[in-house]
Amino acid sequence: MADADPVIDLSTSSPVPAPPIEPVDEVVAPKRRSWLRPVLMISIPLIIAVVGGYFWLTSGRYITTDNAYVKQDMVSISPDVSGRIVSVNVRENQTVKAGDVLFQIDPEPYRIALAQAEAAIAAANVQVSTMSTDIGSANADIESARADISLAQVTYDRQAELMKRGFTTRAALDAAAHNVAAGKAKLATAQASAARARSQLGSGTAGAGAPAALQAAMVERQRAQLNLSRTVVRAPKAGIVSQTGRLQVGNITPSGVPALSLVVSEQAWVEANYKETDLNHMAVGQPAELTFDAYPGLKVHGHVASIGAGTGSQFSVLPAQNASGNWVKVTQRVPVRIAIDGKPARAMIAGLSTDVKIDTKSRD
Repeated sequence: MADADPVIDLSTSSPVPAPPIEPVDEVVAPKRRSWLRPVLMISIPLIIAVVGGYFWLTSGRYITTDNAYVKQDMVSISPDVSGRIVSVNVRENQTVKAGDVLFQIDPEPYRIALAQAEAAIAAANVQVSTMSTDIGSANADIESARADISLAQVTYDRQAELMKRGFTTRAALDAAAHNVAAGKAKLATAQASAARARSQLGSGTAGAGAPAALQAAMVERQRAQLNLSRTVVRAPKAGIVSQTGRLQVGNITPSGVPALSLVVSEQAWVEANYKETDLNHMAVGQPAELTFDAYPGLKVHGHVASIGAGTGSQFSVLPAQNASGNWVKVTQRVPVRIAIDGKPARAMIAGLSTDVKIDTKSRD
C-alpha cells in the first residue's frame, strides 16, 4: 500500500540523545526571625494596657470648655460738667497713661463762675466788718442805757424821799418812775441788738472760725474751682481709648453721659462659663491652660481665681421663671474667673474666644 505510513523499526534505530539539563540554583527559604513574634505579642497588649490605664487614670481630671472669653476692665469716661468741647487730645485705639488729657471743655463759663465766687467772698468780708461795727455800737448803747438807768433810778429815789416829806408832787414822782422804766427798755433793746450781731458774726459751723455768710461764699468758690478743673478730662487709669467718635470739637457734651470708653490694660482675665455638672471637683487655685482662636499655637497658663456666686441666668436682665407650666430643665452655666499667670506673648484683646482646660488633680 503505497499510502500506508512507513513502519519504523525501533530495535535497529539509534536512540535520540536527551537535551542537557541545566543546573537550577537551589532556592533557600528565608529564615524568619524568631524574636519578632514574641516581641510583638508582648509589646502590643502592653501598649494597649498602658494607654488604656492612662485614660482610665486621667478620666475626669481635665474639664474643658470653649464657652470662654477674654475680659478686661472697661471704664466709661463721662465729664462731670457740661459744655462745649474745645479740644480732643486722643484718637481711636490710642494707648494712654493715667493722668493724660483726653479732651477739654470750654472753661470760660466756669472762670466767670469762679470770679463771681471771689466777689461773693469780698462782699461777705464787708458784711462781717459791718456786723463787727454793729456789735461795737450795740455795746456802746448798752453802756449808755445803763448810765441812763442809774441816773433815772437816783432821781426816782430822790423824788420818792421828797414825796414822803411832802416837798414834791405825784406827777414828778411818776415822771421819775417812767424814766427808770424807759432806761431799762433801752438797755434791753441794746442788749438784744448786740446779741443779734454776735449771733450773725459767729453763726458758722463749729471750728470753722468764720461767719456763715463768709463760709457760704468760700464753699461757692471751692465749687467753682472744682468745676473749672473738671473742664479738663483726664484718664483715670492706663489703657486703650475706644469709641472716640462721639468726641467732636464744637459738640455740646452733657455731664454724666459717657463720652468715650477706656479699656484698662493693666490686667486681663478669662471668664469661662462651665456647666454646673463640671463644678464637682473644681476648686480655687487649680491650674488652667488657655488657647485662643486668634492665636493658633499659643498656650497661656493660668489658675482658677474664683467661682461665680450665681449662674448666668440669675444675673440676666430677665431671669427665667421656672414656676411656669412650660418649664424645661436646662443645664446651667456658672462663670469661672481664670487669672492669667505672667504676661502673655500676644495682646489679650477683650472678647477673644478662648478654650480653657482646668486640671483638677489638686482637688480636695
